[in-house]
Amino acid sequence: MDSKLVVRALGALAHESRLAIFRTLVVAGHEGMAAGDIAQQVGLAPSSLSFHLKDLSHAELVSARQEGRYVFYTANFEAMSNLLGFLTDNCCAGAPCAASGSSNCCGDSA
Repeated sequence: MDSKLVVRALGALAHESRLAIFRTLVVAGHEGMAAGDIAQQVGLAPSSLSFHLKDLSHAELVSARQEGRYVFYTANFEAMSNLLGFLTDNCCAGAPCAASGSSNCCGDSA
């Protein structure tokens, strides 16, 4: 993954409202959610929501589709997986990570 895109994605997620929007879209799944419903769920004015969605879209973390007069936004699950993969690429010095549920990547009790 391109490091510039990683920085852009992490920067986009490093804001409380954008993180809430992204997490809401992750829960919504591949169906996505209408902009008005996102605004209501995260408690943002439509103008603020639009600003934050633009930033998430620029970071390639969300995509939009028009359906009639509504715009639906969807989390980009591939970008999310790529970002997580990039962050954990060198986890445990190349050794396989412990099963999920561990308090850290390598299963140490640190």
